[in-house]
Amino acid sequence: MHRSPPLPKLAPLSAALLACWTSGALAQQANTQETAQALPEVSVKATPTPAQKIQTPASTESVTAAQIADTANVVNTEDAFRYLPNVLIRKRHIGDTQAPMTTRTSGVGSSARSLIYVDGMLISAPIANDNTNGGPKWGMVNPEEIERIDLMYGPFSAAYAGNSIGSVAEITTRMPDRFEATVKATGSWQSFKQYNTNDTYQSSQLSALLGNRVGDFSFWIGANHLDSHGQPLTYVTVPRFGSAAGTRVSGAVADANRNGGAIFVLGEGGIEHNIQDNFKFKVAYDFSPSWRGTYAGGLFQNNTTGSINTYLTNNAGTPFYGNGTVINQDGFSSANAAQTGTATVANTAFDSGMYKFNEQHTMHNLALKSNTRGNWDWELAATSYNYDQSLKRNPTGALPAAFSGGAGTLLDMKGTGWSTFDARGYWRPGGIGGAHSVSFGAHYDRNILSQATWNTGNWIAGTPTSLSADSRGKTETRALWLQDVWKFAPRWRATVGGRAEEWRAFDGRNLTGGLNAVQPGLSASTFSPKASLAWDATDKWVVSASFGQAYRFPTVTELYRSVTVNGVTSIPNPNLKPENALTGELALERALTDGRLRLSLFQEDIRNALISQSNLVPGGTTNVVNNVDLTRARGVELVYNQDNVILRGLELTGSLTYVDARIVSDAVYQTAVGKMVPQVPTWRATAVVTYRPTGKLAATVAARYQGRMFGSIENWDGYAHTYQGFESFFVVDARLRYKLDRNWTAAVGVDNLNNNKYFLFHPFPQRTVQAELKYNY
Repeated sequence: MHRSPPLPKLAPLSAALLACWTSGALAQQANTQETAQALPEVSVKATPTPAQKIQTPASTESVTAAQIADTANVVNTEDAFRYLPNVLIRKRHIGDTQAPMTTRTSGVGSSARSLIYVDGMLISAPIANDNTNGGPKWGMVNPEEIERIDLMYGPFSAAYAGNSIGSVAEITTRMPDRFEATVKATGSWQSFKQYNTNDTYQSSQLSALLGNRVGDFSFWIGANHLDSHGQPLTYVTVPRFGSAAGTRVSGAVADANRNGGAIFVLGEGGIEHNIQDNFKFKVAYDFSPSWRGTYAGGLFQNNTTGSINTYLTNNAGTPFYGNGTVINQDGFSSANAAQTGTATVANTAFDSGMYKFNEQHTMHNLALKSNTRGNWDWELAATSYNYDQSLKRNPTGALPAAFSGGAGTLLDMKGTGWSTFDARGYWRPGGIGGAHSVSFGAHYDRNILSQATWNTGNWIAGTPTSLSADSRGKTETRALWLQDVWKFAPRWRATVGGRAEEWRAFDGRNLTGGLNAVQPGLSASTFSPKASLAWDATDKWVVSASFGQAYRFPTVTELYRSVTVNGVTSIPNPNLKPENALTGELALERALTDGRLRLSLFQEDIRNALISQSNLVPGGTTNVVNNVDLTRARGVELVYNQDNVILRGLELTGSLTYVDARIVSDAVYQTAVGKMVPQVPTWRATAVVTYRPTGKLAATVAARYQGRMFGSIENWDGYAHTYQGFESFFVVDARLRYKLDRNWTAAVGVDNLNNNKYFLFHPFPQRTVQAELKYNY
């Protein structure tokens, strides 16, 4: 058995941490309004979020359940994030389980650069840094549970790991004070037309929430059922070349790939039908007026069927799948020569878009917290997230025979998961309004990858026959952190803190192709200082400057996972270094009548940036993760929100962000120097207008814009409006919500009202109409 080295002791690091704290005078940012940083005082019946207790030194944006209900067409929990400044959730269709969140300076392929919690439970996936396994586990949260969402930008708090390089999202769910019951039914209809696809995709959802409080005991029970049909996620494409003999076909669509090369689009794949069920149970008991214990458990089940459809027909007019032949489009008889040509179609060209995927995940969260609001408060929290079942079936044979079975593979990730433990303390030597507010804590986490690929004689229902590939490994982190918020003058606040971490990766193993290796163990010890300074220049203006260093350790997937998805093979790299980020922000905030305005200037330098790249050449079919020597992102962000603009009941919110993210240096990929960091757009903007003429009616029109970006480290993918391209988009949404009476509420909405047909690697949803009916008791 491979034995990894023990973790070094933390005592020297904790001594360094104490030295940093007592040395004093660096600083923290405070938000423009006191409520933006320390939300209204609450009793133990509404336990403060970590952001409230720690007084997180970062720019923070928030949205409440009431605002979400009025402005966003929410089917899945991630929809509630849609209009937060500088946020994009890569949600490809309703019920998408691969929907990571972007940050100011990182794209959807860098999921590990953000942390997402629900009541302190980590639902962002620390096992990966990508847009597949790195997608947050949104299905563990019923949208009706949400009380508020707080989003903190940048690694400026010592309370969070280096994954906070981009942002930290805290989803707070509510506990009932009396008997409550909610039932909600939602229906969605998407009209989709692209290439030779012209179809309508329908989804339906039914959710229920039941809760009560009896004395010191309160609970929620929630259930959610989703039946979703999505548009194609992939297209089958082949290079197109000049005239040659071959099988005559019709239906192929001429286009260009993202490198500008001539291709034929032969059909569609990944047409997903998702059936998902979520069950959630949360219970709380108040042991005293200041101590509360909570337990939350969740079960998520997902059954997905991915299907394909060919555009090709042969001379007999029957569907054709290529089957390893050279095809001849229309026998070169088309009036438009640009639409003709020949192409070689592999036997298995359509296979990756056809699959069956079954998964069952469970989570548990146990916490004990105090809320004395006196000199001392404490928190203990333990969580676990487990892949109890995760099996994906793919064919490996030619169509149409594979429709009914035949050879295939089984991708099994049972046993994958993560666990965390946190102990936190809050010391206010001068009381709740004193000069110092000290927070400190200890953290532990373990992340496990267990992934085996098996061959099978029947991909639809067969059992494993032989092992094709195996990827396994573990990572572990221990940390101590300390932070002090010091009000050293009437209008000045400073924060200084630091985080000491010990990390290791171990038990790594890869079996694939010619590789059969026990991978070397890795370890690292880091210390991350944090400092901020805030000045209340006037009653309306706050100026703040913040600095934070953060180390983002490689995920177990980056180190050890080898897999082929949609024809693209990911190669592990067991010798990766941690990312080392230095981030600074200068922010100005102004309190407005019924609103606020924030302007932030920021810069982020990341040494040893972990970036996944497709072969570094056009048409590459393998992804490999490497350390890039230095990337730098500089930007400016403007955020505005105000109620009662021009007339009473009219609310305006909006944001505009500019980022110049570049690769500054890299000894290995020198041709990438000076190029844009992959998947980071230069411009991103949102604007939301909501009008509430009465207490019963809310009407919203919202717009989202994102600029052009690249998918490759060398920016060679110059053609964006194609499958696997990354193009700009402008999308308008609308929503009308009406409260029928004290119990019933109805809403209708349209997402992508202007029907923008755009690609972010995958084709994204086109115009989608939604209707919902909700009953509250």
